[in-house]
Amino acid sequence: MKRLLLALLLLIVSGAAQAALNVVATTPNMGMLARTVAGEHADVRILAPADRDAHYLQVRPNMMAALRRADLVVSVGAELEIGWLPPAIQGAHNPRIQPGQRGYFEAAAQVDLMDAHGVADRSLGDVHPAGNPHIYFDPVRMAEAGEALAERLASMDEANADAYRANARAFAEQVREHMPAWEAQLEGAAGAVLYHKDADYLMARFDVPVLGYIEPIPGVPPTASHLRDLVRQLSNRSGVIVHLVYQPENGPEFLSNELGWPVFRLPSNVALDATAEDYFALISQWTDAIGQTRSE
Repeated sequence: MKRLLLALLLLIVSGAAQAALNVVATTPNMGMLARTVAGEHADVRILAPADRDAHYLQVRPNMMAALRRADLVVSVGAELEIGWLPPAIQGAHNPRIQPGQRGYFEAAAQVDLMDAHGVADRSLGDVHPAGNPHIYFDPVRMAEAGEALAERLASMDEANADAYRANARAFAEQVREHMPAWEAQLEGAAGAVLYHKDADYLMARFDVPVLGYIEPIPGVPPTASHLRDLVRQLSNRSGVIVHLVYQPENGPEFLSNELGWPVFRLPSNVALDATAEDYFALISQWTDAIGQTRSE
């Protein structure tokens, strides 16, 4: 009798484990969102390291192995992962996660995007025709994407639909609770020079001016003449310079030396095992840095 009960218990535990959705997120920020919304009802695997530019990853066998078992892919979208995610999905031979299927989710497709061009024009640099994909720098858009993700998960796992929706609502409420502190940090901020158009959503959300970009056009390394032009344009002004951990330091350091502005080297992603609180801390790290210098 004890053996039978033990066997039944093992079957129940095994069934519960198998019932968890297998979610693959392209980046740590998307992994955080998936983990926050899905909670205990999904196992989340992340493809991209936290300190790498997700534009330029190489397809690896372990990516395809993870995608082969996935029930759902959670990507940034708007072609951020265009160089590696489509071939990785193709190599995984998993019909559930093909674009257009229920198992394929793009966060950027759930919100309004900045800088939508409609067509790719290489003269504009490394542009994304659908719009700027870096929505994870805007907590409000991330909350909107989280609510859309909850609905997708609910459609795949009706038994836990209420839990997904409750988790998404809780995340959105946490964003609302953090907004006053972020707004206070950035009130009267002089503005920032960014390396790329990564943090445009953050700057726009809090009405902080972007004073320039170290890249002359997106994806193109800065030239000496472009950096000198920035110095001439920004002399006698206040501001900060911000670049990501994987972006070259030479241009930001040159501007810092010439203008006397502080320079900050910041992450764009949370850690692989991050929670929502870690994401809020990341946003606070950015707002604290950008708010260092006030308008005169």
